[in-house]
Amino acid sequence: MIKLLCGLLTPTVGTITINGMKVGPATKAMVSYLPDRTYIPDWMKVREILDYFSDFYADFRRPLAEAMLNDMHINFDAVMKTLSKGNQEKVQLILVMSRDAVLYLLDEPIAGVDPVARDYILDTIIRMHNPASSVVISTHLITDIEPVLDEVIMIKYGALVLQGDANRLRNTFGKSINDIFKEVFAVC
Repeated sequence: MIKLLCGLLTPTVGTITINGMKVGPATKAMVSYLPDRTYIPDWMKVREILDYFSDFYADFRRPLAEAMLNDMHINFDAVMKTLSKGNQEKVQLILVMSRDAVLYLLDEPIAGVDPVARDYILDTIIRMHNPASSVVISTHLITDIEPVLDEVIMIKYGALVLQGDANRLRNTFGKSINDIFKEVFAVC
């Protein structure tokens, strides 16, 4: 789903729109995407990456990115390959969340970070996104993100299995989203 929304894959059936526009060059400027793998060249310094994002994205909020990097104690002169995997992921997330996007697509944003940093990252996602935007998070770490969920979509083998308001699903099933997730995916 995320790759379809980004325009990296083309749907075989149906049409995908973002703000009423078919996915294409115009919607790419509205979408801030965090892939599940490191995408920043490992030879770049954090400061150079900030320069790159400032040049490339008109909606990049550099002061916000710098403040978050400072909060995480990440040195602007550090070369990406010298950072831990967790800090590399934090840099990428900060870059993505520092855009003033319409749609944030986050693929496993907390998978490689320590539990202490997870709270900061989730708080960053909630506080720093454009309030008029939507945030889509793909993750298997349901327990960690459950408190921030508004809507839940569960996809199994490419098919929609469950979708709905998070609170309504909790009430209907009488259990947490994590427990519902375990039930849905028990026979994988």
